[in-house]
Amino acid sequence: MSEAVRILSSEDEFNSIIASGVVLVDFFAPWCGPCRMQSPILDQVAAAVSGKVAVVKVDTDKFPTLAVKYQVSSIPMLVIIKDGQVVESFVGVQQAPTLTTALERAAG
Repeated sequence: MSEAVRILSSEDEFNSIIASGVVLVDFFAPWCGPCRMQSPILDQVAAAVSGKVAVVKVDTDKFPTLAVKYQVSSIPMLVIIKDGQVVESFVGVQQAPTLTTALERAAG
C-alpha cells in the first residue's frame, strides 16, 4: 500500500483528519474481496491527488461506531468528506478516474 494512504489507528485521529480539507475515506474490512480490489486503485488515486486530498482507510471491524455513524451497510464504501461534512459517497469498487474526478470537484 502507498504511503499516501493512511490506515486509521483511532477515532480521535479520524476526527482530526476530517476536520478540515477534503478527505477520501475507504470503509473496508480485511476479509472483504472487493475491498482488496479497491486498495491498489486507492494507491493510484492517492498519488494523483497527493498534497490536495487526504486518503484514509477505516477498518469497519475495528471501528464499528464510525461505520454506524456513516451508515456503512456494504463495503467497500468510499466517502468524500470536506471540512467535516459528507459531500459524496460510493458503494462498491470504484475506478480511479471516478474517484479522482469527484475529489477534484470537492476540492474545488
